[in-house]
Amino acid sequence: MDERPIALVTGGSRGLGAAIARALAPTHALILGGRESTALRAVCDELGARPWAVELTDDRAVAEAVEGIDRLDVLVHSAGVARLGRIADTPPWQWRESFDVNVTAVAGLTRVLLPALRAARGQVVLINSGAGLRANADWGAYAASKFALRAFADALRLEEEENGLRVTTVFPGRIATDMQRGVRDHEGGAYEPERYLTPASVAGQVLAAVTAPADAHVTEVVIRPATGPAR
Repeated sequence: MDERPIALVTGGSRGLGAAIARALAPTHALILGGRESTALRAVCDELGARPWAVELTDDRAVAEAVEGIDRLDVLVHSAGVARLGRIADTPPWQWRESFDVNVTAVAGLTRVLLPALRAARGQVVLINSGAGLRANADWGAYAASKFALRAFADALRLEEEENGLRVTTVFPGRIATDMQRGVRDHEGGAYEPERYLTPASVAGQVLAAVTAPADAHVTEVVIRPATGPAR
């Protein structure tokens, strides 16, 4: 029987989510969330993880999928969408999608897993963004959802502190992922991964927060690419 602490990582099939899963794999039994795909199965096979293919915006599917999870040590919210565009050109459905995926689904999954997290005196890690600290032109819907995600994390931290939960928000800068490639396409610029954070670097900071001693509650982590020549 695997006695390691249990971690559920959403968005675990690629990019940062997969990197976080790889960072946690040596010390945690993994449940990896994502849409059913060859990529999700491949990462699960690589890490010996349990696949958790659930549509996070489907409340009923989420409720059914968490049945049997009675104890959860770590919940990492890495799934998200980035819809960019000027406010004048952003239709309501894009605002709704940004909030449904980046905020409402996060709140819903956290809520149904709170009993399991409380049982373990566990930790919730929310992957936010620099856009959750400062909004820029063309980033209105995405930044608004990330500001809301920060508010959710702050409220959750205060409400659940008495239950022993730790809540960490991670604010990374640009990361060399497929999502960043799409962002650069929208911005009309080159995708230059050597100038961005690697997924492994951000995942390392998540691991550090998760494995911090019991007397150290890491509430926020801000990570920016190093300046200077590409390394």
